[in-house]
Amino acid sequence: MSWGCALCQLLAGGALLALLAQLVRWLRADGDLTVLWAEWRGKKPEIELRGKVVWVTGASSGIGEELAYQLSKIGAFLAISARREDELERVKKKCLQISNLTEKDILVLRLDLTDRSSHEAATNSVIKHFGKIDVLVNNGGRSQRSLFMDTNLDVYSAIMELNYLGTISLTKHVLKHMIERKRGKIVTVSSVMGIMGAPLASGYCASKHALQGFFNSLRTELTDYPEISIINICPGPVQSKIIQNVFTENLAKSLENSGDQSHKMPTDRCVRLTLVSTANDLKEAWISDHPYLAVCYLWQYAPTWAWWLMNRMGKRRIQNFKSGVDADASYSRKTK
Repeated sequence: MSWGCALCQLLAGGALLALLAQLVRWLRADGDLTVLWAEWRGKKPEIELRGKVVWVTGASSGIGEELAYQLSKIGAFLAISARREDELERVKKKCLQISNLTEKDILVLRLDLTDRSSHEAATNSVIKHFGKIDVLVNNGGRSQRSLFMDTNLDVYSAIMELNYLGTISLTKHVLKHMIERKRGKIVTVSSVMGIMGAPLASGYCASKHALQGFFNSLRTELTDYPEISIINICPGPVQSKIIQNVFTENLAKSLENSGDQSHKMPTDRCVRLTLVSTANDLKEAWISDHPYLAVCYLWQYAPTWAWWLMNRMGKRRIQNFKSGVDADASYSRKTK
């Protein structure tokens, strides 16, 4: 065997090992490869977001609450909003305990996303208090657990009013301010359900697909403002209280049993990758464990396979729901 052939075999073997290493990395991933690369080699939230004014909606629980905590530790100035002012005060109190922020550095602002007439005044209140808004995090919203044929149409109207119309209404007022400054970041917490479809969440999926389409279109209207970033965050199942407050088949009914949530991605990990994505101006970030992360890739590059897989996963999802356990419990790779 010549030295040339030996060298070729060595290079081929090295390439194969590198490919296998990437495959193993992907199988263990909890975010798309762009997100994980940004976490490893990209800009750090501790540097990029320190001293920035960040307005977080839906900040009284779940992802929004954890965003407030991590942002306060970084040293960002916070406006936190939700409908429950008492819960916002609780979040503010903890932020002050775990950070070097002072009372004036955190603004508690009650906000109902469905009351669109209040959004301009709310935006002006944040600007009056801090003088600017550097980052808007559109996190407020509700999920759904009900089959389409069992669900009243007014539920779908309420989902779209809250998740979609409320979000773009607030965005319009904040974006006006950012255009005047020619800089800012609009971060919207969408969902992997904004990329794929799944049973028990047809209205929720529709609202998140609407957000994806809207913000992807809005981004193309802002080419004259390169310092304004439109960032879509697509989490998979996350440990939060979102399931306890979902829409069901009618507006008056709440979910009887939310099931165990411990198998889902920890909220702090989801928020960390969200902040990494924000710091690095990623246009879209998939933040999820498998199998939903794998389905995102399939939906993007091999949709026929994705439809086949989701039909199989969907059947189990409905069975889980009807038996009183969390709809996604069967897919966890975690053990308690």
